[in-house]
Amino acid sequence: MKDIQNRNDISRLVSSFYEEVRENEEIGPFFNRVITDWEAHMEKLTDFWESNLFHKAVYKGNPRIAHIHMDADTDHTVEIKHFGEWMRLWIKTIDQMFQGELAERAKNNARKMSTHLYLGIYMNRKPGIAGNP
Repeated sequence: MKDIQNRNDISRLVSSFYEEVRENEEIGPFFNRVITDWEAHMEKLTDFWESNLFHKAVYKGNPRIAHIHMDADTDHTVEIKHFGEWMRLWIKTIDQMFQGELAERAKNNARKMSTHLYLGIYMNRKPGIAGNP
């Protein structure tokens, strides 16, 4: 197996990963409810990971704000276990397709990002909503 080398590799990774996500009973409903244009979303996610892994300024957006809105749109039902399932699928997909320094960086960056995104969601909930004191 080879390492992630270019945008085409990232596109294949993102496509394979989100095929599994969309069918996953635990997290698929969140994505399928919120995302209405999968083609555009896949392009945006490919931009995100290309920027993240190759340090190119192609991604335009704010994942933290997007996830805070998604949590609100799904009645504040996002839990840390959902990020755990996302990570499990992400690592599994990478390990099936790639190996090397960038593949490992994609896993490590996703771990950091998932923690950051969940904390952003949690900190932006009003007291009394979904477990916030």
